[in-house]
Amino acid sequence: MFKVRYQKVIYTRVIDFELAGSLPASIMSFPTHDISAQFDFAKEEEKVIAFWREIDAFRTSLKLSEGRPEFSFYDGPPFATGLPHYGHLLAGTIKDIVTRHAHSSGFYVSRRFGWDTHGLPVEHEIDKRLGITGKEDVLKMGIDKYNEECRKIVMRYASDWRQTVERMGRWIDFDNDYKTLNLTFMESVWWAFSEIYKKGMVYRGLRVMPYSTACTTPLSNFEAGQAYRDVNDPAITVAFPLVDDPKTSLLAWTTTPWTLPANLALCVHPDYIYIKIHDQERDQNFILHENLLKTLYKDPKKAKFKKIGQFQGIDLEGWRYVPAFEYFTEQYEDKAFRVVVDTYVTDADGTGIVQQAPAFGEDDHRIAIASGVLRDDEMPPCPIDDRGIFTKEVSDFAGLHVKAADSGIQKMLKAKGRLIVQSTINHSYPHCWRSGTPLIYRAIPSWFIRVQPIVDQLVTLNEGTRWVPQSVGDNRFGNWLANARDWNVSRNRYWGNPIPIWASEDYEEIVCVGSVAELERLSGVTGITDLHRDKIDHITIPSQQGKGQLKRVEEVFDCWFESGSMPYAQQHYPFENKDLFERTHPADFVSEGIDQTRGWFYTLLVLSTHLFGVAPWKNLIVTGLVLAADGKKMSKSLKNYPDPNLIIDKYGADATRYWSLESLSDFWLIKHCRMFLVNSPIVRGDNLRFREEGVREVISRVLLPWLNSFRFFIGHVSLLKKVTGIDFVYNPHAAVSNNVMDRWILARCQSLIKLVREEMAAYRLYTIIPRLLDLIDELTNWYIRFNRKRLKGEDGKEDTVMALNTLFETLFTLCRTMSSYTPFLTENLYQSLRKYIPEDPTEGDTRSVHFLGFPEVKEEYFDADIERQVQRMQAVIDLTRYIREKNNISLKVPLKELLVFHPDEQFLDDVKSLQRYIASELNVRDVIFTSDESLSGVRYRAVADWAVLGRKLRKDLGRVKNALPNVSSDAVREYVSTGKISVDGIELVAGDLTVQRYLELPSSTEGQFATHTDNDVVVRLDIQVHPDLQAEWLARELTNRVQKLRKKAGLQATDDVHVFYRFEEGEGSELLAALGQHTELIRKTVGNLPVDVRERKPDSKLIIEEEQEIADVKFSLSLVEF
Repeated sequence: MFKVRYQKVIYTRVIDFELAGSLPASIMSFPTHDISAQFDFAKEEEKVIAFWREIDAFRTSLKLSEGRPEFSFYDGPPFATGLPHYGHLLAGTIKDIVTRHAHSSGFYVSRRFGWDTHGLPVEHEIDKRLGITGKEDVLKMGIDKYNEECRKIVMRYASDWRQTVERMGRWIDFDNDYKTLNLTFMESVWWAFSEIYKKGMVYRGLRVMPYSTACTTPLSNFEAGQAYRDVNDPAITVAFPLVDDPKTSLLAWTTTPWTLPANLALCVHPDYIYIKIHDQERDQNFILHENLLKTLYKDPKKAKFKKIGQFQGIDLEGWRYVPAFEYFTEQYEDKAFRVVVDTYVTDADGTGIVQQAPAFGEDDHRIAIASGVLRDDEMPPCPIDDRGIFTKEVSDFAGLHVKAADSGIQKMLKAKGRLIVQSTINHSYPHCWRSGTPLIYRAIPSWFIRVQPIVDQLVTLNEGTRWVPQSVGDNRFGNWLANARDWNVSRNRYWGNPIPIWASEDYEEIVCVGSVAELERLSGVTGITDLHRDKIDHITIPSQQGKGQLKRVEEVFDCWFESGSMPYAQQHYPFENKDLFERTHPADFVSEGIDQTRGWFYTLLVLSTHLFGVAPWKNLIVTGLVLAADGKKMSKSLKNYPDPNLIIDKYGADATRYWSLESLSDFWLIKHCRMFLVNSPIVRGDNLRFREEGVREVISRVLLPWLNSFRFFIGHVSLLKKVTGIDFVYNPHAAVSNNVMDRWILARCQSLIKLVREEMAAYRLYTIIPRLLDLIDELTNWYIRFNRKRLKGEDGKEDTVMALNTLFETLFTLCRTMSSYTPFLTENLYQSLRKYIPEDPTEGDTRSVHFLGFPEVKEEYFDADIERQVQRMQAVIDLTRYIREKNNISLKVPLKELLVFHPDEQFLDDVKSLQRYIASELNVRDVIFTSDESLSGVRYRAVADWAVLGRKLRKDLGRVKNALPNVSSDAVREYVSTGKISVDGIELVAGDLTVQRYLELPSSTEGQFATHTDNDVVVRLDIQVHPDLQAEWLARELTNRVQKLRKKAGLQATDDVHVFYRFEEGEGSELLAALGQHTELIRKTVGNLPVDVRERKPDSKLIIEEEQEIADVKFSLSLVEF
C-alpha cells in the first residue's frame, strides 16, 4: 500500500515540479521509525532537514499555495555583522508559527529575509579595526576606501544566520533576500523622504540631541533610550557670586562639571521659595531652595548657619552673577550670566538652581532662546570637536575628552574657592547602543521629520491595530506616541544612504531628489548605479536662482529610517511591484521584541502615516527580552549564557521553540492580566530568563510523552497484524464510537482544533500552549492508560481497530495542530503515520505534514456532555490519587469505599456514568455518590484575596481578617445562595469571598478516613487496608481475564472448557491464595476453577493461550477443550 501510494504522489506532483522548473532525479524516502531505538531529538531533526532539502519543502509549499488569498508579513531586518542570539531565535519562532499557520489555513504567505547593512553597527566595527577616531581620519583615508571596508563586512555572518535559522525550523526565503545597501532599496528610501519633504514635513534645525562621541554622530531620542546604565558621576555644588553682592553666591548643583566652561545662565523655578543663609564656618552667604539644605549640609539641624533672607524664584530673575570660567565672557557678557526662570526646575534634589549650558542641554537651549540669551538661529558656545574633545577655546582643558576633564575642572573650581560640595552620585545614564560609551547632549544642525503635527493621527491609527499583549500597545507604545517629538533622521557618518538634499551654501535654495532618474535629469550625470556617498557626493545640480552649483548635504540617513521603509523599499516601490505592494499593505502581521516599541515599530508607523495615512500592520505580537539565567543581559565577555547552537544541537530546535513559547506565555499572560497582578514581582519586569534546564524539561514533560504515545500506537498496530493478520488502515470518517473514552478524546481533539483556529485568528498564542500540553497529557495519562487492554485486543478485533483508529485520529490531530509549533517532531511522526492513511487523489501533495491544510472540525465528534463528564471524573480521580499518595497507599492496594459529595445532582450523574472507570483506576470496591451534606459531614468556609479585598475595605480589612475564620459553616452556605454576608458588621457581597467545601471528620474516625477537595467536589476515602479485599480483588481480576479470553476465543456461555495457568517458579502465591479463598465466586462466574497447566492431559486440544499480568505478576492462561 505504501509503495503504491508513494508512486501516485510522485506522479501527481510531476507537473508542479515542471512548473517550478526543476524535476528532482529521485524522491527521498524518509527513514523508517524504529520504535525500539533510542530517539535523539536533535539528531532526528537533522534527518527532517535533509528530507525538507530533498523535496525543496519550503518552495514547494509556496508553489502549492499559489492563487490563494495573500497573507502579508513584514520581517524586520537584522544586522549580519553579529551572530543570532536567543532574542532573534525567540522572535523568529513566533514569526514562523504565525506564517506556517497562515499557510496551513489557506493563504499564500511570502516570507522574505532582509538585512540591515548601513549605519553605526557596521561603521563602529571598522573604526575599531582601523583605529579611526574622527572625521579627519576618514577623510584622510578617503570615504570611498572607508565605505569599501564597510561593504566587506556587512554580510560577514550571513551564512551563520542562514544555518541557525534553518536549524530552528524557520521557513523563510534567503535566496531572494533584500538588503538596505541595494540600489533598488536605497532609491525607494529616497522616494519616501522626498514625498515627506513635499508635504513640508522635513526641516533643518539646530537642536540639542543625544550624541555619541565614540561614533561621532547624533542619535535620535528613541535610540538614546535603548541603553541606560547605572554609573557613578560627580555631583558637585558650585558657587556663583552675585555681581552686585560678591559675598553672596547662588549655589547650583550639577552632575556634568564638563559643561561649566560653556555656562551662560542659572535657572530657578518662578514659584519656589529660596532662602539666603550665612554659613558661619565659611563666612559666606548662599542662596538655595528652602527645602534643599541637605545638599549643602549632611545634617542641616546641626549645621552652623543663619537664615538672613527669603525670595520667591521670580524675584531672582535677571540677577547677574560671576561665571565659573571666563572663556566666553567677552562674547556673551552683555546678555548672558544672569538668572532665568522656568518651571522645569525641580525640588527633588540639588539646590533648586540649575546651571545652564545651552550647547549641552535640550531644556538649557530652549530656555536660553526664550530668555533672550541666544537667538533661535545662533549657535551657542560649544567648545568640543566631533569626538567630544575640548578645543582651544577652553585652553586649560584643550585635548581632553569631556568626561576625562571632569576631575581637572573640579580641581580648578576648588582652587578658585567655588567648589562648595564635592561628592558622587550613582544614577541611570544613557549610553550609545552601539559603542557602549556614555552619551552627551550636544547642539548640532540636523535634518528632522516633523512628528508632533501627526501625533493624534499616530495614536488613532495605532488604536485601530491589534497588539498582543494589547497593554503594551495601549500603554508603553501609546504613551510613547502621545509624547513623540520630531525625529532627527540625519547622521554625520559615511556608510549609509545619503540624504538626497542638494542645497546652496546659505541653504536658501534646496532641492530634494526622489529617484535616480530625477538626479540624472537635474545634474546631467548619467549611468548612476550606486547611491552611496563616495559615488554621488561629487555630483552637483545647477542652481535655478543664480547661486552657482547646489551640493549634496553631508549627512546620511539614520538606519532606522531605512528599516522603517522596508515595506515598500524591499519591493522597489513605486518604481516596481506597485500592485503587489498596494495589495499587501498594511501587513497582516509583524513581530519583534519589546525594545522595538521605540525602534522599528515606531519608525514603521511614523513613515506609513506620513506616506499612506494608514498603520503599517494589522496585527502585532511583541515579545519580552531574553536575559541570562542570572537576570543580567547576555554577555559574550561574561560568558553567562550557553551558545544557542550548542543548545539546539543538544536538545533540538523543537524543545527550544516550545520553551520559548511557554516562557513567553507567562510574559503575555502577565501583560494581559496586568490589572489583576499589579502586586506580583514578575509584573515589574518585561524580560525572560534563559534556563537550559527549562529546555531539557520540555523533552521529558512534553515531547517524550508524545513520542511514547506514538510508539505505543505503532507497537499495537504491529500486534494487531501479528495476532489477527489485519493491516490497520485509518478511517477518517469512522462512525462515532460507543466507547466513552473514544468519544471523549475525539471530542477533545475537536475542541483543540476549534480553539487553535479561534485563538490563532486573534494571535493569542499564549492560550494555545497550555491546551496543546493538555491534549498530550490527556492522551498519555488518560486515554491510553484507560484503554491499554482494549488496544491490546482483549475486547475483540473490531473494538481494537476502533480504539486504534481513535488513537491515530488523536495523534494525527496533534501532528496537524502542532505542526507550526514543533515542525520537526510533527514531520517525523507524520512520515510514519501517513502510510496508514488511504490514498485520496483530491488531497494533492501530501509528502510533508506542512503541505497539509489545518484540520477541519468534525462536528459529529463534538460532545460537550462527554467532555464535561470526563473532566469531572478526572477531578474525582486526581483528588483521590492525592489522598493515596499522601497516605503512602499504592494503587495496587484495594480499598473499601470512596464517597463523592457534590450539591449538584447533574455533577453526580456525570460521574456516576463513569463509575466503573473510577472504581477500576482508584482500585476501590464501592463508590458512593451523595449530595446529602449531613450524611457526608460537608462543611463550608470562606477565604479571601486580601490584596483585592483590601482595596475595597481599606481600614475595615483588619476586622474582616480577624473575624472570617470564626464565621459559621451555615452562614457561609447561606452566602452561597444569597450572595450576602455580614462579617463583624461589615457587609460583603458575591465576589468578595471565595467559598470552599470541606469534610470535617469526627476524631473517632481518625486513621479510617481521609478527605480532599478542589473547592468544588469533595471526596472521602476509607484508607484502612483490608487483606480480604486484596484477595477478593485478585480473584475478580483473574475471573475477568478468563472471561475475556473466552470471548476472544469465540466461545459461547454454554461452551465448557478447562482453564489452566502457568506461573514462573516462585511466582503467583497471592493469586493462588485468592483462588483458594474465593473458589465459589470463580466457579460461579467461569464454570471451572483454573488449575496448574502441569495437570493438563497431553492429548488435550488447545483452544487459546495468552500471557496475562495482574498486580505486576506475569503468567499464562490457556483454554482447552472439555
